[in-house]
Amino acid sequence: MPSAKRRPIEWPARSGRLSTLPGSTFPHRRVNVVGASSAGKTTFARELAARLAVPHVELDALHWEPNWAEAAAQVMRERTAAAVAGDGWVVDGNYSVVRELVWARAQAVVWLDYPLRTVLWRFAIRTRRRISSRDELWPGTGNREQLGRNLIGRDSLLWWILSTYRRRRRQLAAQLAAHPELVAIRFGSPAQAASWLGGVERVAEP
Repeated sequence: MPSAKRRPIEWPARSGRLSTLPGSTFPHRRVNVVGASSAGKTTFARELAARLAVPHVELDALHWEPNWAEAAAQVMRERTAAAVAGDGWVVDGNYSVVRELVWARAQAVVWLDYPLRTVLWRFAIRTRRRISSRDELWPGTGNREQLGRNLIGRDSLLWWILSTYRRRRRQLAAQLAAHPELVAIRFGSPAQAASWLGGVERVAEP
């Protein structure tokens, strides 16, 4: 008997039941988009933010400083607290140091829970595109994609994806289960996510 296809699901507040959530009636304006590195969180979050007419916040942009220096934890927390102080936003990123700040204000979490093979394919495509374009990743930092940072050694992004994928997936499921106040929507493939996102009605700009 073929296995059932995974569907986008919702954990409603104060309920353990799972149900589909129609994109066209999506009512939330403070959303955190999470998932593995290279899953496509930023692209998804940017489009969702545009449809909801709210700011898009990329946690990577708050974390990375010039010359690939990492912001101090307190600095990162201050930047994030300011970014999520408003009434509406879509934040993309999983940084544990600021998770409680984001989730304390969030109404919903969208989880791009893609298979490892999909994540690795997207990682390869993204790396090739960014290295070819030499575009600055976050304005004012001068940071650009580097082959060594992505592919070589235990400090590379490739190693990070391979060594953390399963553990972080288990942790995220447990963390969401511990926050029943958040609506959690989980997509098992890019096609699911794209179909749902395409059904989210655009909100008129204020």
